[in-house]
Amino acid sequence: MDPTYSAEAQAYRAKIKAFLADNLPAGWKGLGALSSAERTAFTERWRQTLADNQLLAVAWPKEYGGAGLSQIEQVIINEEFARAGVPQGVSNDGFGIGMIGPTIMVWGSEEQKKHYIPRILSGEDRWCQGYSEPDAGSDLANLGCRAVLDGDEWVINGQKIWTSSGHTANWIFVLCRTTPENTKHTGITFLLCPMDQPGVEVRPIVNIIGGHEFNEVFFTDARTAKANVIGEVDNGWAVANTLLGFERGGRATSLYITYREELDRLVAVATEKGKLDEPVVRQKLAWCHTQVEIMRYMGLRTLTRTLSGDRPGPESSLMKLLWSEYHREVTQLAVDIYGAEAMVLDGRPAASGIAGDAVGSPASSRSWVEVSMRARAGTIYAGTSPVQKNIVGERVLGLPKEPRADDGPWRKS
Repeated sequence: MDPTYSAEAQAYRAKIKAFLADNLPAGWKGLGALSSAERTAFTERWRQTLADNQLLAVAWPKEYGGAGLSQIEQVIINEEFARAGVPQGVSNDGFGIGMIGPTIMVWGSEEQKKHYIPRILSGEDRWCQGYSEPDAGSDLANLGCRAVLDGDEWVINGQKIWTSSGHTANWIFVLCRTTPENTKHTGITFLLCPMDQPGVEVRPIVNIIGGHEFNEVFFTDARTAKANVIGEVDNGWAVANTLLGFERGGRATSLYITYREELDRLVAVATEKGKLDEPVVRQKLAWCHTQVEIMRYMGLRTLTRTLSGDRPGPESSLMKLLWSEYHREVTQLAVDIYGAEAMVLDGRPAASGIAGDAVGSPASSRSWVEVSMRARAGTIYAGTSPVQKNIVGERVLGLPKEPRADDGPWRKS
């Protein structure tokens, strides 16, 4: 692991800082300083600014609409945008640019790359993820959403749940069971499906703080072209795991920046409340500091491996475990520091509860409590902590595998 950046990388960092200075409004404090409506409007305008300056997916090849720059330049953009508190696109870009785009690069045909990649970058296609189901969450391979080939089209029936940004998407990448007589992991196909059709229904799910970010999606004889398979039929499990690696590895170094900024805000709250000299509070804050520093070095290790040509693998579960378990504890500490004040939700609501509140967010008991409530979900979504521990134990450390009930044909329980 090399914790330093080259002179060329630092020169590119200066270029990105100059771009931010030239294009952000005067007095910019971060996305968290804006109201909800202002954040939405700014994010749409900002995405267009990034597109105009070829700063969306800069590491993608030029022939597919990217800038053809290096992975390290993409990392520097991630880091500097995180420091400035600006987004890298709209919410659906996390699925389009962050997940399905890189996965198509790995598994897709040349025709699929030429068709989908430019549309992802232009924003014409906005994506969401169709993985989890009511009976297939931690045990994702138990999924029962079916796809049957009918001539030149796949016909999809079933349900997906916890579909983030599904209400603003017009395409979904969906795991479907195509060969039920196969074992759980070997009868799954990775399909791309348009959502603007009568057979797809999106229903909102309101979260614990009254917000709407995710949904449930119902497929009733929904159709997609036969050619919209990524990888091979019945090999969707391998494709799905590649995508999860991109999901967990893409923010490796910028996660540290986000959590460091949040922890600094919490230290300021502890100081304001006169709690900084309390031994238990100081001990817990010291633990938080060590976790954030571990996050930093783990991110640098991931970056070093990525630059050497390694694809994201099971090691990405380590980072997912670290940040999700940490965020639950640090936000609980914030609630403890507020004490009785946390029972009265006073002040502005949280701008974001994923990976901390947005940069520029003024402290309030309400925002910290809301982020704390949502932090619990971080140990569940994108793979529960027990599942991540199994992955690390079996696939990273080489420990004996747990007994599985996966032999024989798949049967929906």
